[in-house]
Amino acid sequence: MAHVPLSADLWATQPLLTPECLLTRNGHGIIAYGEVVVMSDIASWLSRLGLAKYTEAFSANDVDFDALRHLSEDDLKELGLPVGPRRKILAAIAALVDESIPSMVSGSAPPLPLSEREAERRQLTVVFIDLVGSTRLSQRLDPEEMRDVFRAYQGAVSTEIARYEGYVAKLMGDGVLAYFGWPTAHEDDAERAVRASLSAATATANLTTPLGTPLAARIGIATGLVVVGDLIGEGSAQEEAVVGETPNLAARLQALAEPNTVLIAGGTHRLVAGLFEMIDLGPKQLRGFEAPVPAWRVIGESDAEGRFDALHGIATPLLGRSEELDLLLQRWQQARTGKGQAAMVSGEPGIGKSRLVAALEERLSTEQHERLRYFCSPYHVNSALYPVIKQLERAAGLERSDSTSAKLDKLEASMLQSTSDTTEAGSLLAALLSIDVTGRYAPMKLTPQAQKARTLNVLVQQLERIMKSQPVVMVVEDAHWIDPTTAEWLDMLIERLHDLAVLLIVTFRPEFQPPWQGLPHVTVISLGRLGRDQGAAIIDRVAGGKALPSDVENQILARTEGIPLFVEELTKAVLESDLLVDAGDCYRLNGPLPSLSIPSTLQDSLMARLDRLSSAKNVAQIGACIGRVFHHRLITGVVGTDEAGLRADLLNSNNLNSCGETASRRRPPTRSSTRLCRTRRIRVC
Repeated sequence: MAHVPLSADLWATQPLLTPECLLTRNGHGIIAYGEVVVMSDIASWLSRLGLAKYTEAFSANDVDFDALRHLSEDDLKELGLPVGPRRKILAAIAALVDESIPSMVSGSAPPLPLSEREAERRQLTVVFIDLVGSTRLSQRLDPEEMRDVFRAYQGAVSTEIARYEGYVAKLMGDGVLAYFGWPTAHEDDAERAVRASLSAATATANLTTPLGTPLAARIGIATGLVVVGDLIGEGSAQEEAVVGETPNLAARLQALAEPNTVLIAGGTHRLVAGLFEMIDLGPKQLRGFEAPVPAWRVIGESDAEGRFDALHGIATPLLGRSEELDLLLQRWQQARTGKGQAAMVSGEPGIGKSRLVAALEERLSTEQHERLRYFCSPYHVNSALYPVIKQLERAAGLERSDSTSAKLDKLEASMLQSTSDTTEAGSLLAALLSIDVTGRYAPMKLTPQAQKARTLNVLVQQLERIMKSQPVVMVVEDAHWIDPTTAEWLDMLIERLHDLAVLLIVTFRPEFQPPWQGLPHVTVISLGRLGRDQGAAIIDRVAGGKALPSDVENQILARTEGIPLFVEELTKAVLESDLLVDAGDCYRLNGPLPSLSIPSTLQDSLMARLDRLSSAKNVAQIGACIGRVFHHRLITGVVGTDEAGLRADLLNSNNLNSCGETASRRRPPTRSSTRLCRTRRIRVC
């Protein structure tokens, strides 16, 4: 990708934007950070991007600046834009903000005003980003030019942090401090931080100074428990303090990093191992830290097919799912005879959806069949056919280092051998995979709508040809993150399913409502929590057959409430701590039994649920301090709210428990006693 120059000509202020639009300098001729620039029309903006020839398409579809900020890649495809222009426009659109940089970089919902927040203890992933050589550069540039450099750099970095819903806590000239996990947590904050950092490093490297030299950033990431939210300073200097070693560790790693690299600490590595390719740098002596600190350099995404493979794999045998597995095997027997079946597997995070699918594949390992896997992603819900594209790339064996010709050769060898119209199918699939077909196929002369329709037909026909040669197990994971075009492709496939030799399995969380549940060849499987004996069996497997003290086992089972992943992770955390001593055929306590802490691998997931409780979050936190079960009059007196408000908050807490049950499925709290969901177990008092 070409470097984007920061020059006086690029930043020349022309009437480009409507007064309500604020933009960031991101290398596409866009100005902002509080500066309002006027734009006369879309034509001028496209012209500045070098894409004036698409003005007619935008105009014909009534795309104004209000609509511009909401365009997706699908929309741009329908407007007829090829890959290169789509990428340019999406990058420019990413810089659009409604009011100011703070609202843009804070992620999803705007945070509460500083005065309304309370300090709290929580797991946080901290990212420190530093512009390399800024002091030396400031000696060579005019102050106004240096200001432009800082703003372009800050805009590029802040845009990537916002894209992954992080929070920019501070812009410090050549430094950017960002939080993932506060003010709102996500179940995958550490992963989001690493992805945002890799993108920020690339975005910075694509900028150049007025002298023609490229910019570079150093990035350090650390994850750990902190207290965040205390206000320090006054007036415009007021900010939220983060107390703990985590920010210091991130800052020290940033100083250790080479230009355009990302270093992570052990706490972050524990949460993202398997998701990214990394180099172990070994223990590093960092200023202010007594003992050497392990560090890793992140290279890029790993080649793991899915999140389950990358993060968990098959740690323990499948337990408590014999009925569900038998049902899937029955549907497979029907499917392999040409009576296609679909199974909708629903369950909360960690309940074992992917593990059930893996168990089915283990049972079918000796049978002749084709396996196709598609993985939806929370980072690509607006990327058309993302799961399909990734599957095609894996099936064809495409590598980033392959030349265009090599990619086309692989595509033809793997996908087009049995296709009657190789030219059209090749052109359509190559376009889908962003492969240049110049010199191999004639350019397509299709409208965006026609190209989309033909592409979907080619994809379905490809699957039909595979299914005619041998039975297929086809798995679509995490459909709650499915993009609209992939959903349309799945609609087409399920309509034809009953005449094909395929078992289609779609996994999703309870909040997703698949439209196919009423069809006669569709089976719905809802996974519930495991019983106590099954949970104890998981503990035994993780502990290698060595018995744990009964008090420890009871605490694990009580805390995890039948969610297999939680049982595994809490057991691992106990075994890795100094709480137990290996006594040969069993474990013994090393001292008094404390209350078990929640593992770092579950902190983000549980905190994300807690943050979703809104006003009920305070009740859940107070309940966590009181105990697992408490009298209604006690919580009423401590919370100090009215009866109606408290009852609503308690129902809201139960409505968002980790089981995903709705309030209507649970009895409302009685006046005698109240039991809160697991999320309150995060200790914040």
